[in-house]
Amino acid sequence: MHEEKHFEGSEVVRDIVIGMSDGLTVPFALAAGLSGAISDNSIIVTAGIAEIVAGSIAMGLGGYLAGKTEIEHYDAELKREYYEVDVFPEKEKQEVSEIFESYGLSPQSTEVVVNEMSKDKDKWVNFMMRFELGLEKPDINRARESALTIGLSYIAGGIVPLVSYFFTDTATDGLFYSCIITTLCLFVFGFLKSKVIGQPPFYGALRITLIGALAATSAYYVAHLIN
Repeated sequence: MHEEKHFEGSEVVRDIVIGMSDGLTVPFALAAGLSGAISDNSIIVTAGIAEIVAGSIAMGLGGYLAGKTEIEHYDAELKREYYEVDVFPEKEKQEVSEIFESYGLSPQSTEVVVNEMSKDKDKWVNFMMRFELGLEKPDINRARESALTIGLSYIAGGIVPLVSYFFTDTATDGLFYSCIITTLCLFVFGFLKSKVIGQPPFYGALRITLIGALAATSAYYVAHLIN
């Protein structure tokens, strides 16, 4: 028996990827930059924690606003579609016909389907929302869940580059172990993320690792030069 397997939960994975990737990269770059300018681990840890708190709030708020905007956009388009069905029914029927004909249905079959669909205004409008506008009804709790997922993922990722600074005496040692730990985490994270969404895992792992390494290296040398 054939069983179709499709990836679900893409929105949650997207939020985890957004939060985790930025959480691993930004504090890593900040810690590397500070390590190039100062030698006191306590300052690096304090600045890193402050950045994680601020970054998680900012990222979470961004996710919340994006979710709310999606809901507001859907509601506005839904209202407009109901108005068009009431005021311009023949034009809307023609649009439905064009959609079905684009899938290969004959004009005769299309006419029967359109006439049946137009008897139920709600189904008619829902059809137009999905197939004319390409909009799916968003979850009303999505904005809150997105904010929480992104914020927590950012915190989880941001702690990784700072761990080594808690257990070393100098910024140089802290940076050395931070590079090893964070690079490994970036690679594993990129590998798993790519594997889950069906992309080449090694390519995804290398891409994310290189981005994080480039950001940290740039921050380190810029801070070192300025200092």
